[in-house]
Amino acid sequence: MMSTRKEIVGGFYGQYDEDGRLCRTRHGQLEYDITMTYIHRYAARGSRVLEVGAGTGRYSIALAKEGMEVTAVELVESNLAVLRENSKGMENITSYQGDATDLSRFADDSFDVTLFFGPMYHLYEAEEVDRAINEAIRVTKPGGVILFAFLSVFAIMYANYFYGKWAAGQKENFTDDYKVRHFKEQLFTGYDVTEFEGLFQDKPVDWLTTTGVDGLLEPIEERPDFSLSDEDFKALAEWYLAFSEKRELLGATSHLLYICRKRS
Repeated sequence: MMSTRKEIVGGFYGQYDEDGRLCRTRHGQLEYDITMTYIHRYAARGSRVLEVGAGTGRYSIALAKEGMEVTAVELVESNLAVLRENSKGMENITSYQGDATDLSRFADDSFDVTLFFGPMYHLYEAEEVDRAINEAIRVTKPGGVILFAFLSVFAIMYANYFYGKWAAGQKENFTDDYKVRHFKEQLFTGYDVTEFEGLFQDKPVDWLTTTGVDGLLEPIEERPDFSLSDEDFKALAEWYLAFSEKRELLGATSHLLYICRKRS
């Protein structure tokens, strides 16, 4: 029998060290730093924050430590177990097992800021993508901000297929006439930037920005001569933040954020 989306995603993360992803590599560290910078533009102490696709809680726990009221939702039980272990004793973080396409446990207009930092990597059917976006908008307060993380299909190619099997990667991610493909056996699905932005064309939100968060670091870090000292990393992070929204750079960055505000 064909595996379900939950089984495929759960099987991957059950064997993967998601808890260390944002700290063990330079591109993970940059992703975390830039993402936190954008979160802090819209959320502060006392904000009610929902993170959907919270993983092991790297963002949720950090924001709770800053005094935000955090609710975390995670699909994968093994990730959720780590999140709960790492947040023991914290009264301002609540966690649930759940799917991004069904947030019915939460009332309309509940959160000041909603973070969708994992689901869009693993939603493949247009109907499920639309449902997840609608749910994120529904539970966010009018005037509240939503940050959707997504992957560039071009960066997927650069990061994974310059080291062999380019033709196979091209066939997996593009049709013969170069349209982007989305199907669950990909595990991670990527978007053309304008394609992703088009998902919100008829939604009751106003676009604020689309930004990259980790640049070209992921494929470059594979090089045996890659070297980035702490001093150079600090300089790179400051430099990248200055240019992270430039349109000509967005397709090459692995992880991106689409940021919008719910209309009042």
